[in-house]
Amino acid sequence: MTLDLSARRTAVIGANGSGKSTFARLLNGLVAPTSGRVLVHGVDVQRDLRAVRREVGFVFTDPQAQILMPTPAEDLLLSLRDLPRSEAREHIAAILGEHGLAGHADAPVSTLSGGQRQLLALASVLATRPSLIVADEPTTLLDLRNARRIGDLLLAQDAQVIIVTHDLDLAARCDHAVLFDDGGVVASGQPGAVIDDYRRSCA
Repeated sequence: MTLDLSARRTAVIGANGSGKSTFARLLNGLVAPTSGRVLVHGVDVQRDLRAVRREVGFVFTDPQAQILMPTPAEDLLLSLRDLPRSEAREHIAAILGEHGLAGHADAPVSTLSGGQRQLLALASVLATRPSLIVADEPTTLLDLRNARRIGDLLLAQDAQVIIVTHDLDLAARCDHAVLFDDGGVVASGQPGAVIDDYRRSCA
């Protein structure tokens, strides 16, 4: 199957267990295909996983799944480990300030709110400047205010963005939408029309 995901901002919607998250994980090699090939920007995920991981940034539902270091500054430093230490620290200060985390650089991650943790997780991904950002239900665990903030931040990126989401308002703000059901794509196109298909299937 060839699925056109060339739009700048694509929403992936569908019921729980429909295959959305599996699809998202195929895009950066977190899950291996059982048949066929997965090409991301022309690169075969299985044959050149390292290249794909450089180009695809993945944002998990639960930020704790990807925050590896004890403080925000250290976590961002891990993302910027290829830079000279002094240059990386300048970038870290700017990134934390941009995301409203400047006062938390050396605070234990455990003291951050859920919204702040998701901002940190997303900032750590953005710091690597991926050409494709895949976000797997990034607003599910957040309150309305923080969900809106994360959604706005994702949609404002210059990089291509694919958002797996149950938030149909967020999906409607994308350029393209894909509907999954029973492990397969059942609709693809303008968000409004695809969302209508989804609503009808749930009626």
